[in-house]
Amino acid sequence: MRAVTWNVWWRFGGAWREREPAIADVLKGLDPDVVGLVETWSGEGITQPQLLADDLADHHAAFVPTSLPPAPDPPEHSSQAGVEVGLGLISRWPILTTEVHDLPHGQRPGPPPAALLATLDHPRGPLHVIVSCIEWEPAYAADQLAQSEALAALAADPRLDGDLPVLLLGDLNADVSQPDLAPLLAVLTDTWSLAGGDPRAVTLSSALLEAPLEATKQIDRRIDHILARPGRKGAQLTARRAFLAGTEAVNGRHPSDHFAVVVDLDV
Repeated sequence: MRAVTWNVWWRFGGAWREREPAIADVLKGLDPDVVGLVETWSGEGITQPQLLADDLADHHAAFVPTSLPPAPDPPEHSSQAGVEVGLGLISRWPILTTEVHDLPHGQRPGPPPAALLATLDHPRGPLHVIVSCIEWEPAYAADQLAQSEALAALAADPRLDGDLPVLLLGDLNADVSQPDLAPLLAVLTDTWSLAGGDPRAVTLSSALLEAPLEATKQIDRRIDHILARPGRKGAQLTARRAFLAGTEAVNGRHPSDHFAVVVDLDV
């Protein structure tokens, strides 16, 4: 099973239309089974996950709005007006159910950020996948830790037990060495490390023209993750390969300000 997580940078940066074909081409080249999208969009009667799923052919999609990151208010340009920021899921298998779980946000004002929990109709049984993005700003560090704890509790929920692993895909705004992820790593495995992925890999690179250099806690770190736990106690996870995608510029512009994380898992 090929799993992908990618922060696709919403309609930020002023050239989202130019980036869209490159995002689609990267995903088509990967031929993924499950994709978690962060900073994806919904507007004008369509969602970006659905467009990308249609482009992959025979894939299914889901979208839920979230408050992280907040949409610009006022919009930076007209194509952002009325367009939601959200979380997306693309699946080779039908999406049986979806749930939206609010995450704690005692520090940041406004509506709560979300986690999308979906159950997929995998041939070997229900496959549970969580997609989320958690806080990044140092001023809201307590929120980030509380959100990490909430995601860990959701991923460890016994009702998700089964024959297949439970997956968490998303931009978690910390690398595995930072304490923000400790609650998650207590119950989930970093599949990048499990598969022998390059320990020097970064998903938010200062080498990109679009790099958010102000994000000093995250820049030049691997902050986008595919975490997993076995579906049953005593079962083992196996990951064969881990690599980054979307690392090449197209016509001088990268598809996103993040690189995609790709992990091949045995189920």
